[in-house]
Amino acid sequence: MTFRTWLKGWVIFPSLIFLGFLSSCTDTLEAESVVYSNDFSDLNLAGFENGRLFIFEDDTVAGYYHNEEIAVNVSDMPSHNLLKVTLEIIVHDSWDGNPDDGEGGPDYWFFGIDNQEVFRTTFSNSPCVSTYCLYQSYPDGYFRQNTPKSGAIQTNLPGLCLFGASNNYSTKYSISKIVEHSNPNVRIYVNSDLTADNSPDPICDESWSLAKVEITALTLN
Repeated sequence: MTFRTWLKGWVIFPSLIFLGFLSSCTDTLEAESVVYSNDFSDLNLAGFENGRLFIFEDDTVAGYYHNEEIAVNVSDMPSHNLLKVTLEIIVHDSWDGNPDDGEGGPDYWFFGIDNQEVFRTTFSNSPCVSTYCLYQSYPDGYFRQNTPKSGAIQTNLPGLCLFGASNNYSTKYSISKIVEHSNPNVRIYVNSDLTADNSPDPICDESWSLAKVEITALTLN
């Protein structure tokens, strides 16, 4: 399988990807191995830092979090030169996207590998009408202006706390990135930088959960 054939259709490359990999049509994906996959259905938090579980819509997920770092550690991975990281996250309640008013936003979510941030974006659960819309950056990185819930895989979920009685106030996204990596050990960290200065209970106002994490080691030559 050529790299170009394998790449086509789904992958989004962050800025830190080694651009030389794209220079030849003869690059070949030689090995692909899932080294970690967890949807929390078996209540397993092995390798997690700051992991905790709860039930949301009859599914077990990790969370919920407000400006707290969690991380997954994987060791003894096979030889590789790329990592694919896929995260399914659920953003709950009053995420406001991109406003820069010092009280309501921007509402950032980000993840990184080892000590380097890979992707930073914003999400919005706000209703969007012609006279009022709080835009988000996703599926692009910050600062891009996209309508709320752009790129979501599920939008009809109820809120968790502040809007727990209202539909469409939790939104699920699947985020995949490929980065250059060759170390046998890796630490994937996830966090947010949410602004809820005008709320008496910030974690009830805005939070997020992790529904699945999958890490795949790739060898490209």
